[in-house]
Amino acid sequence: MSKSLKGSLLLLLTAFIWGTAFVFQRVGMDFIEPFTFNGVRNIVGAVALLPVIFLLSKLNISSKGEESDNFSEYTYIPGGIACGVILFAASSLQQIGLQYTTAGKAGFLTALYMVLVPIVQIFMRKYAGAKVWLCVIIATFGTYLLSVKDGFTVENGDIYVMLCAVVYTFHIIVIDYFSPKADAVKMSCVQFLTCGIISLAVAFIFETPTLDKVINAVIPILYTGIMSSGVAYTLQIIGQRMSPAPVACIVMSLESVFALLTGAVFLSESMTLREGIGCGLVFIAVILSQVDFRLVISYIKTSKEKLK
Repeated sequence: MSKSLKGSLLLLLTAFIWGTAFVFQRVGMDFIEPFTFNGVRNIVGAVALLPVIFLLSKLNISSKGEESDNFSEYTYIPGGIACGVILFAASSLQQIGLQYTTAGKAGFLTALYMVLVPIVQIFMRKYAGAKVWLCVIIATFGTYLLSVKDGFTVENGDIYVMLCAVVYTFHIIVIDYFSPKADAVKMSCVQFLTCGIISLAVAFIFETPTLDKVINAVIPILYTGIMSSGVAYTLQIIGQRMSPAPVACIVMSLESVFALLTGAVFLSESMTLREGIGCGLVFIAVILSQVDFRLVISYIKTSKEKLK
């Protein structure tokens, strides 16, 4: 199995966890305010990674990137803090938006970062190939079919989630920079701790956090804290080491498909034919992004020669 395929499989698992987490985030909003929810879930995510860090150190297993020997042992600290600040902004916008839109739509709109990442990377002199741009166009059209209603109307919640996608774009780019140079699990832990502390600080200023609210939302908090934060974001850091950022974005955009499906199953959110087509287009874009057309063409030529 190629390194790129391994990375894509890790990112696919990341997308599945994130997609299903939209349901728990949406339900959590019935019991608790956005900043409080994000603060507690990220602290839970950080705490959940502590035994993992301890176990890896005892077993002498490293989760450092390939370039880590060229950098300080503590590269994960500035990397984690930078990612944590950006994650705070992105997750807050997403959580606020989820109060006013469906889990399925939020999943697709969040996936707009797949379009923005290759655009931003142009200014960093990193250029995506023609195949990647084709996949981005297909996935973008799929997102449009699902999210934008007739007459180009967009709901208030959608605007917050679109802004979230813009911030997530920079989150992916920062991870792309730090992930080869830092310990993935430690950086992920610092990221959640940073995001959690900032979120709780804002919550105590603008919201009324109480223990009762946290207890009422304990299941959404535990799932999003342990799985969506602790597990999925760590898998993202490791997976992005093995896949180019634009391709990683396309694979992770499948979170929108999983969000839509789980929203339909668990929250009875309806899906129209138009939305189903959009969902299918994003799936096609992900599959195409993983196909090496040079190998396909070579295989076809070899098969023709054998038939002769």
